Amino acid sequence: MTRRRILAFVAIAFGLLTVVQGGRVLAGADPGYVVFRPLLVFNFAMGFAYVAAGVAALRSAALGRRAAGAIFAVNLLVLVAIAVLHAAGAAVAVESLGAMSLRTAVWLGLYLAQGREAVA
Repeated sequence: MTRRRILAFVAIAFGLLTVVQGGRVLAGADPGYVVFRPLLVFNFAMGFAYVAAGVAALRSAALGRRAAGAIFAVNLLVLVAIAVLHAAGAAVAVESLGAMSLRTAVWLGLYLAQGREAVA
């Protein structure tokens, strides 16, 4: 149970940080690089999904695993899409690719960790 709580806390904290940071930029804060607005809006909205996934993980390891897997898959699709846009010359900053890569890796890790917990 403790492991599941830690994983849920990571998901919730990651979601809250995503909402706060995305909200700041949506409100006009300058992140120091070109912002690809559709990605910003996506990430801001996903912050709420991250929190919900963390709450789900507190309730059930299996539910947390499914939520983490879905978030990982969606983030991976978006990462591929923005990588293609960046390669085509769209205004997608390298920092955005790095941040999306981090998000994707975090959710893969949460999925794998919760997968082991759900089976145990």
